[in-house]
Amino acid sequence: MVTLPTFLPLSEAARKYGLEEDRLRALIEKGKIRAGVIAGEMVVSEDEVRNQAVIRKEDLPEYKKHAHLKGVPIWILKAAEKYRVPFSTLRGWVTKGYIKVIGSEGKKVLLNEQDVAYCAEIYHQRKGQGKWLFDENGLPYKPKTGPLAL
Repeated sequence: MVTLPTFLPLSEAARKYGLEEDRLRALIEKGKIRAGVIAGEMVVSEDEVRNQAVIRKEDLPEYKKHAHLKGVPIWILKAAEKYRVPFSTLRGWVTKGYIKVIGSEGKKVLLNEQDVAYCAEIYHQRKGQGKWLFDENGLPYKPKTGPLAL
């Protein structure tokens, strides 16, 4: 007999795999997770949710090694100087959500220094203009070909 896929209610899948419901909805819209409606409730493929939940940037060793900087505020300009990353690059990472904004002081934007340190480390590992550094989840981008491909 053929093994049928298991579907879970969206809220249960989010809770079980530690994902936000909004993120699951975005993955559904992108076609990365199959979904349906049963008895008026949205359900998602458990296998596909599990595959999306396996890796988060917070679980990576490159991110964890900067744990002492979690929640430490740093001004965006100071971060650019300290981590030797162009201001415009940092701004782009903030816009894409790779770096969290934790506040502001007047016109100064305060960033989570742990996110900055992680992104800067990936940036310096993969130098070069115009390269993809991160995927949509903030994980290091894995090209399909070349030395970094799996």
